[in-house]
Amino acid sequence: MRLQQDLAPGRHGGLKLRHPVLVAAGGAGYGSELLEAVGDDPPGAIITRSITRAARRGAPPPRMAQLPEGLLHAVGTPNPGLEAVLHRQGPRWSASQVPVIVSLCADNVDDIAALARTLEVDPDAAGMELSLECPDRGRGGQPIGLDVEASETATVAARAATDLPLIVKLCSAAPDVRPIARAVAAAGADVISVSGSTRAVGLDASRQRPALGSVYGWLSGPAVKPTGLRLVYEVAQVVRIPVIGAGGAHTLDDILDYLGAGASAVGLATAALAEPTRPGRLARELEAWGDDHAIGRIDELVGRALPRGKDRGSLRASSFRR
Repeated sequence: MRLQQDLAPGRHGGLKLRHPVLVAAGGAGYGSELLEAVGDDPPGAIITRSITRAARRGAPPPRMAQLPEGLLHAVGTPNPGLEAVLHRQGPRWSASQVPVIVSLCADNVDDIAALARTLEVDPDAAGMELSLECPDRGRGGQPIGLDVEASETATVAARAATDLPLIVKLCSAAPDVRPIARAVAAAGADVISVSGSTRAVGLDASRQRPALGSVYGWLSGPAVKPTGLRLVYEVAQVVRIPVIGAGGAHTLDDILDYLGAGASAVGLATAALAEPTRPGRLARELEAWGDDHAIGRIDELVGRALPRGKDRGSLRASSFRR
């Protein structure tokens, strides 16, 4: 089975992946260490941890807690700032055959434009991911991706500042991701990314305080896969650009599920953090599965489970009936 994908064929140079199993933001830091560790099992691409315009210290410790349901984490965005990351990491990215996509986090339109312009002139980044999960300073710190207009404005600012392939990561907490997906696609996004990670709270062993220093965190791991599938399933029905799905994927069956729900590529974060070679290994398993089932191209698997000509979004009243 042919695994190669171009997620942004309309852009100069495109966003070409050797296979559709990539490392999502948070699963590989800035990517350099993982690139050195994977050997003959590289991921299809790496999305870096989120990077801001100026240096940030991140969330107070403890930042991670292992729960029976998965990994609870609130790292924040500790980073030295975009220019410092590009200076230190860029040469390592360019020496690799694996595309490195830089995840950007900004809290206003001016910052988004400045970050995109800085990335535009860097020869080492294969593309950018604009995270709409970042807080919007003009909206009281609420994530940009909760609002259609704010999401559209953020995407327009990024698109106007760069011709790099642009992935827009939606906010899983949005009541309905479909109008937001439509808006960012119309505003110039080449790809939409969605993750099933959900806001959560855990308690420490004493049960007298929260497990995380910031109290609230994000839950990732197998428990959130159904949410990730729902988001992909909804978004893939309302846009005509590729969708990257993430959340709880760690086996071949998970990859096949995400592809069937409409994802053109699947991101691993928690699983890649635990086992850096897993994305590459799953790609080999996917290729073998496709050969065994007489599948010629990966596109033949994408969207098999989608309804024909009908939007079955989760917010229809009938979807809440038991």
